[in-house]
Amino acid sequence: MLVRTCAGGVAFHGDQVFLLQNDKKEWVLPKGVIRSGDLARDVALRRMASEAGVMAEVVSTAGETTYEFYSISRRAPVCNRVTWYIMKAASADYRVAFDQGFLDGGWFPIEPAVERITYSQDRALLRLAWEKYCSLERAQ
Repeated sequence: MLVRTCAGGVAFHGDQVFLLQNDKKEWVLPKGVIRSGDLARDVALRRMASEAGVMAEVVSTAGETTYEFYSISRRAPVCNRVTWYIMKAASADYRVAFDQGFLDGGWFPIEPAVERITYSQDRALLRLAWEKYCSLERAQ
C-alpha cells in the first residue's frame, strides 16, 4: 500500500467555512501531499491558495485524519494521512481551481457545511475545528 503524508486547511471567515467539490462530486476541505523538504503548515497554506484562492493564516492545529482508497491510476490501494490546520481567511474572496478538477466551492455556514461534507471524519473534524476556532477568537 502506498502511504502519503498530506496537509490541509479548515479555513473560516466569520461564521463560514470553505469547502470544495472535487471531480468525484465529493465535498471536501483543501489539502495536498507533502513533498520532501516541505513543512506541513506551508503545504496546507499553499493548497488553500492554489485550490481555493483563499489567502489565510494558520491559527492552530486542527488534528489528523487517515483514510484509504483504491487508486485507479496507480492500480493500488493508497493511505492518506492528513495533518489539518485551522485557518482564518483575511477576506471572503475565493477562486475555485477548475483547472485542477474541482467542480464547485465556496463559503458555507457551519451547519449546512457539516451536512454537505461527504465523509464523516471530515464532518467531525469541522465540528471540532469550529469549536476550537471560536474559543481562540473569544480569547483574543
